[in-house]
Amino acid sequence: MTKAIVLGGSRGIGKAISNSLSSINCEVLAVSKQDLDTSNIEMVKKFLEDQNETDILILNTGGPPAKEFFEVSEKDWDKYHKQLFLGFCLILQKMKIKEGGYIFLISSGVIKEPNPKLIISSAYRAAFSEVLKILSKEYAKKNISCINIAPGIINTDRTKELIEDIDEYKKNLPMGRLGEPQEIGNFVKAIIENDIKYLSGVTINFDGANSNYIF
Repeated sequence: MTKAIVLGGSRGIGKAISNSLSSINCEVLAVSKQDLDTSNIEMVKKFLEDQNETDILILNTGGPPAKEFFEVSEKDWDKYHKQLFLGFCLILQKMKIKEGGYIFLISSGVIKEPNPKLIISSAYRAAFSEVLKILSKEYAKKNISCINIAPGIINTDRTKELIEDIDEYKKNLPMGRLGEPQEIGNFVKAIIENDIKYLSGVTINFDGANSNYIF
């Protein structure tokens, strides 16, 4: 049976992906923050002792609080450097992805359109996206596809934390609504279920036409 490890798999987008993969007979390990907090490097190392091989890896974690540059403390930089960057790097270094497998990164639209109020997320999510892009060429030799999904405004608890009046905010979105986590879950499911392999080393903007960038 195909094995999938979904980080942040107990809520939001991660939970939606876990549900979608379970529906196509994947053995899904939905990892909650209590199971693995990637800002805790010792916890990451311990996790890798038990989980060092998979067919499908979903790299997903919650985001930092909304802060502008001069509000960010040294402690904030250190914590989210580990959570959004170093923890993921260690996982890719130590975890074997089986030949023909998949790696999905759930990043954010801020990697292409930086948000001054989300400076930490903009910096570290973009940095790790560069790492995955570089590694995608190496993984391609083993027919492993690397796909970076950059969500826009999705209907999650995270969005509710960042936006005060969601009903009013939705009026200004091109589709007049938020994206649903299950739409991302079904996208990941479709890629795997249909054995789409040549789509690799790419970033998918999942934002309902809300962004202004082209590439």
